[in-house]
Amino acid sequence: MGTTDKTGRRAVPLATQRQRNLPARTAFDWLKEGWRDLWRNPLPSLAYGLLVFFVSIVVIWGLFRFEIDYILFPALAGFMVVGPLLAIGLYQKSRDLEEGQPVRLTRMIFVDAKSGGQVWYTGAILCLLMLVWMRAAVIIYALFVGLRPFPGLDHVVAMLISTPEGWGMLVVGTVVGGLFAAFSFAISTFAIPMLLAERIDAFTAMGTSISLVFRNLPVMLAWGAIVLALVLVGIMTGLVGLIVIFPLLGHGTWHSYRAIR
Repeated sequence: MGTTDKTGRRAVPLATQRQRNLPARTAFDWLKEGWRDLWRNPLPSLAYGLLVFFVSIVVIWGLFRFEIDYILFPALAGFMVVGPLLAIGLYQKSRDLEEGQPVRLTRMIFVDAKSGGQVWYTGAILCLLMLVWMRAAVIIYALFVGLRPFPGLDHVVAMLISTPEGWGMLVVGTVVGGLFAAFSFAISTFAIPMLLAERIDAFTAMGTSISLVFRNLPVMLAWGAIVLALVLVGIMTGLVGLIVIFPLLGHGTWHSYRAIR
């Protein structure tokens, strides 16, 4: 029968908690639940997405303003690394809806995580990981192209697909970037929601997140593919699509945490 925890909920054996054996198609259920949360009191979620859009535009403007646009593509990829931290307010809304609490944008922006400052410590690690990735991207460019200046966004695509150096840089950059993305996904996709909802330290949360991801690999690969595809759609719409896509994925990620944790 099992025991109950302090909240009165039935306790689940640890083995069951960490191995749900969910089919890959369950990822689409999380997306549907995220869509439902998005449109239950939608204004706070859409305002949150609009804020992410404006911040992204300001960052991109800054890259061009200070003539460091050569890191634009790594920076866009780095968005995937810090995305789970940026979405913490959306987890808060889904949690409030779950608990029957009022939804307020202020609660979503000024989140009161149960873990306290541990969530921001994890955020600092994710930001550091993003900076390391961007530096790695610059090194990969230098290894294949040498000390030649960045040709500009107008010419970089032609260089990538029409020269051996470009193809080599594209392949190596994709592999290295994929490794960074996979690692950041594993350590953060459950860690940030966990730090919001539970009293736990950063390293335990990140370690548990890795364990949960790899013990539920089929459904997490499907969820990762959905996240990647929708973020790419958001980027191809000039980031405007992120106004809806980012809240959708944030709410869906909360439901993935609730389903597996």
